[in-house]
Amino acid sequence: MLDIFNQVDWLLPLCLFSLGLVVGSFFNVVIYRLPLMMESRWRRDCCELLELEQEKDAARLTLATPNSHCPHCGTGIKPWHNIPVLSYLLLRGKCATCGAGISLRYPAVELATGLLTLSLACFFPPSVALLGAITFTWALLVLTMIDLDHKLLPDDITLPLLWLGLLFNLGDTYVSLADAVIGAMLGYLVLWSVYWLFKLLTGKDGMGYGDFKLLAALGAWLGWQALPLIILLSSLVGAVCGIALMLLRGRGREVPIPFGPYLAAAGWISLIWGDAITSRYLGAAGLN
Repeated sequence: MLDIFNQVDWLLPLCLFSLGLVVGSFFNVVIYRLPLMMESRWRRDCCELLELEQEKDAARLTLATPNSHCPHCGTGIKPWHNIPVLSYLLLRGKCATCGAGISLRYPAVELATGLLTLSLACFFPPSVALLGAITFTWALLVLTMIDLDHKLLPDDITLPLLWLGLLFNLGDTYVSLADAVIGAMLGYLVLWSVYWLFKLLTGKDGMGYGDFKLLAALGAWLGWQALPLIILLSSLVGAVCGIALMLLRGRGREVPIPFGPYLAAAGWISLIWGDAITSRYLGAAGLN
């Protein structure tokens, strides 16, 4: 298979783009359902802890059941109406049964997943590193969308992402295993320290524990050397976006802004261009 990809230049990009579109369609389900599944689990845990009667769920929500359906008329979505991006265009953004509008977000997530997956072919040859980069990119995309919607970074994604980073670096795929382990520890401890320092000074929570785990996962993939660049990029982009939201939307400073999407973007940039950015900076500073 690797020989075929190497011989036919266009085959790998085509496969990656098509795979990204299909997986992006599934990600729409994950982004919507996973937070609801977590909330349902929390309610059941609370009822059990307080010895209260648990709610009777007519149909417990999972990633596989019930089947996808129109939220307006309840009609199940047929397979030929669920072709990534293409079905949205053919249906003109409307339900085939009731004609209700379909959010542009669904094809946008599919297209973003396809394009991001495709872009990795420009930076990685067919290899274990490419497989890891795809996994890394997909996880960050899902985390970004969930955090934007719910200000939540699920352990169901951040913790496996951390362990996968260490697994891929067992063979020094991106960095040495020692650098990955130190990166995971420092990633968590750095934001944990910032969190408690901010809380001691202001009495407020500056960020969530999910941010600690996400930075630990980024450290496990990219090593401790990438952490300063990730923190700098995420803080810079977060500050710019926060100021822009206050100016354009009149958003107050007391309104929380999720930090996860900025960490995810900085982590992805570091994966692709981290070495080049660091080398240019050190060269400009005369330290290279």
